Amino acid sequence: MSERSLSAQSVFAARPTVHVNGNVNPRVALLLVGMDLVEHEDGLSALELRLTNVASTQDGDSGFAFEDEAALKLGDRLTVYAGDEISPREIFRGVISGFEADFPEGSTPLLVALAEDGLQGARMHRRTKTWDQCTIAQVARDVAGQLGLTPRITGLSDNLGTQVQFNESDLAFLRRLLGRHFGDLQVVGTDLQVAPKQEAQRGTVTLSLHGQLRRARVFADLSHQVSEVTVTGWDPAQGRRVTGRCRSAARGPGAGRTGGELLQRALHQRPHHLSHLAVTTEDEARSLAEAAFSDRQRRFVTVHGAADGNPALRVGTHVTLEGLGPRFSNTYYITRCRHRYDLERGYETDFTAECAFFGNP
Repeated sequence: MSERSLSAQSVFAARPTVHVNGNVNPRVALLLVGMDLVEHEDGLSALELRLTNVASTQDGDSGFAFEDEAALKLGDRLTVYAGDEISPREIFRGVISGFEADFPEGSTPLLVALAEDGLQGARMHRRTKTWDQCTIAQVARDVAGQLGLTPRITGLSDNLGTQVQFNESDLAFLRRLLGRHFGDLQVVGTDLQVAPKQEAQRGTVTLSLHGQLRRARVFADLSHQVSEVTVTGWDPAQGRRVTGRCRSAARGPGAGRTGGELLQRALHQRPHHLSHLAVTTEDEARSLAEAAFSDRQRRFVTVHGAADGNPALRVGTHVTLEGLGPRFSNTYYITRCRHRYDLERGYETDFTAECAFFGNP
């Protein structure tokens, strides 16, 4: 996977730059008053651009700035860059799929352009299809080919047997398979990146409290931790029950005490059984048990943070947080990110991240 690391010291909270169909449009650059870009670990980033929809005319009057569609129209390709003013980084690439006109009382009319990244087509394409000898890698390559994206796939080549995509969009079907097998999905530029979540790392960043990290709220919670996950099913070919079991799985970045360890010390052992999943082989049952255990374990400690605008803070980035005390200062995996810009606060980045470890006091 392509790495998007960036030294925190080189980042400046600069005004984002927007390219329309590959070029900077002066009207968009002049009238941009806000941006809101949200991405999460299931893929499909969404962008809102807020623009003042009033401009001066040559005769000294004023009128709507974007009604002629010369600067922006449905279907235009948007690319957004942010960060270092000398060498800004791309944080979004997608297509305008909607407009919103906002006419607030006592204020200037606004035009809001709505766009989604390259997975937009997979969200809109719904079908029914039977996949024989299916692998997640095969499905991802097929989706990437239909969208004109370059597949960058790591692993996920296990045979899942026959899978049915029943009246689902291509995105929903791929998300469902990845969710069952703890996979990661993101569009980065023109690449469709798919990999086991424990192998996803889109760069590293270090943030210090009261430095670039403006605020943080951290939560360590034993209520959803378990000591074991089991999955059972039925093998119709052999006429027998199949079972998968997991007591330890992929833990992600960071170091310290795991939720499972602290659960047994502080409370008691807590086995968890998944009976609602349809499985037919031992391998599939074991894979699903590992995915479920990993998902719970990695969410033991969760942080919601706000930082100076930083284009290196993306889903999949390993962010090391300092100044939170010995128990919470750790390295976390970002699962959700929001890049915001407005004229009052400038460029900021909010993020949610998870860690399997609780530090020593």
